[in-house]
Amino acid sequence: MKIIAINGSPRKKWNTATLLEKALEGARTRGAETEIVHLYDLTYKGCSSCFACKMKGGKSYGVCAMKDGLTPVLEKLATADAFLLGSPIYFGTVTGEMRSFMERLLFQYFAYTSPPTSLFSRRIPTAFVYTMNVSEETMKEFHYPVHLGMNQNYLARVFGPCETLICNETLQFEDYGKVVFEYFDPEERKKRHNIIFPNDCRKAFDLGERLVKSATKGVS
Repeated sequence: MKIIAINGSPRKKWNTATLLEKALEGARTRGAETEIVHLYDLTYKGCSSCFACKMKGGKSYGVCAMKDGLTPVLEKLATADAFLLGSPIYFGTVTGEMRSFMERLLFQYFAYTSPPTSLFSRRIPTAFVYTMNVSEETMKEFHYPVHLGMNQNYLARVFGPCETLICNETLQFEDYGKVVFEYFDPEERKKRHNIIFPNDCRKAFDLGERLVKSATKGVS
């Protein structure tokens, strides 16, 4: 049983990465082998619209033909039993690296049939973990759930059932006194973080356990 986490944050030891590690910890308690991939360590680009993955009889049909730092990651995900993605929200959407990764991951399996179908040969459970500075109320006010829901829909359509874990009002800095910041009271945010983030970590741990359980049972 192999579970892979993809970190779309430039930080390897902060909110998003911590939650992904907690999810993998939960998966390991269920006997899974785990791995985390940090996208900012890789050199790659988004989809180039070469359409090699769509060519009838082509040697790259259903497989991204681009060869770069992302290629071995896509190969690992092709054989994984489950995976989860994680990204902070920048200007209402995932990071640029995560977006480019998703283009490459999803488009190779997306078939232009009516209705659209998936070329991925199995159905596996997936999940998406988001971290963001804004509150749940602000997130809804600015329609973040529309974008996040689309990501869940695409993953579910291509791979199988997908869960979403959203963590609001995360801590951005260790020392707010070093940056120009008047958006909210840093001390209040730190107090909230100390209370709420451990609960978010528990949710991520439980999510990892559920991924293994779902993968073991098989999805339909």
